[in-house]
Amino acid sequence: MFVMTTDQRRSRRDVDRVPEAVAALSAIPTIRSFDRTAGDEFQAVFDSPGALTDAIVILAELGPWSIGIGIGDVERPLPTQTRAGRGAAFERARIAVTDAKRAPHPVAVVGADPETASSAQTAARLLVLLVGERSEAGRAAVREMRRERTQSEAAATLGVTPQAMSQRLRAANWYLEEDTRMLVTRLLADAR
Repeated sequence: MFVMTTDQRRSRRDVDRVPEAVAALSAIPTIRSFDRTAGDEFQAVFDSPGALTDAIVILAELGPWSIGIGIGDVERPLPTQTRAGRGAAFERARIAVTDAKRAPHPVAVVGADPETASSAQTAARLLVLLVGERSEAGRAAVREMRRERTQSEAAATLGVTPQAMSQRLRAANWYLEEDTRMLVTRLLADAR
């Protein structure tokens, strides 16, 4: 199992962004849904490394989040509320979110095998870097491409030329995103 514990960065100087983040993540399939644990922190339980990767991308797009991923066993049966869960994955997620708060690319992965967890963490940090550094124009271009449109259709929707759309996608590293997502997903699966 995977447990993701997420904490809002700089929350004392910002508004509460937990409801916005939980709403943005609501379509992601989880074993136990995103649940506020305390203050500006929330948590979810995953079985799918692909769904976990999707959640990482959404949080990276939203911005100010420290993401901790714990990999391991959980006590069964899982309680109805995520925050009442127990087990190694929950404990490791707590360690990971603390580590993520100190990292320049705020995601950390802790698992039973430090080597495979470290590889998954490196890939996840690359994904956060790739997605998090996009300009607003780059984010808009990527959003349109995710709707399975052609570049020409996406450019028309945004009111830009196809050449400008191509430049935005290149600057946003759109062409690396899918490969990086697949790498993160595979390495998280290997770390399980």
